[in-house]
Amino acid sequence: MQRYFIHLSYDGANYHGWQIQPNGNTVEETIERALTTLLRHPIDITGAGRTDTGVNASMMVAHFDADEHTVADCKQLAYRLNRMLPRDIAIHGISPVGSDMHARFSAISRTYHYYIHTTKNPFLGRYSWEVHYPLDFQLMNEAAQMLVGERDFKCFCKAGADVKTTICNVTDAHFERIDGNFAEDRGDRHLFVITANRFLRNMVRAVVGTLVDVGRGRITLDDFQRILETGSRSDAGESVPGYALFLSDIKY
Repeated sequence: MQRYFIHLSYDGANYHGWQIQPNGNTVEETIERALTTLLRHPIDITGAGRTDTGVNASMMVAHFDADEHTVADCKQLAYRLNRMLPRDIAIHGISPVGSDMHARFSAISRTYHYYIHTTKNPFLGRYSWEVHYPLDFQLMNEAAQMLVGERDFKCFCKAGADVKTTICNVTDAHFERIDGNFAEDRGDRHLFVITANRFLRNMVRAVVGTLVDVGRGRITLDDFQRILETGSRSDAGESVPGYALFLSDIKY
């Protein structure tokens, strides 16, 4: 059997996340069904992460195993797979990899992007969260720097999540302003970037929600530090909407 990596992207609006669920349409199931039809035998795929309902991926990696004679031409398979899949899932490439490569466990880092705008804009509402109050992004960046390092992030983990450990190593966390020259770019737009070796369920959305609480003056930097060090999920901020969140990069 040969192992293959799939590089893809998807709009998560019509899916209950990546991972197969008993009662919900998922990205994983949709791709598996198409591959099984094309290769004419059952195919299981494993993704690099498990995005939540409505969350997008501008870059996702998944792997599957198949007889190399069945996958005679990776480029042709990617083409046929794109023809079969719905418009909100795009396959960018399929390539053979070593049997020791694993889409999830071989990844050394993942990066998420979260988009915020503070001026009403009819072109941004689908993929950016519109905030109706002023935010102090400089203060939010000070708080974001407290996230960097290896620590227990249980305060940002969804209650009841089935994980063996809540320790993650965050290597970057910051807000940056987005400037554009076109009508659809008008408005006060900001991007939150966070990179870590792993992420907990709902972690990024909870982090952004708590940073926004800092930016609007609901909690202080000292409060944020306390939440990070000793708090529980109920102490942190609300989870922000999933439609503005993108899994954007994976390093191997």
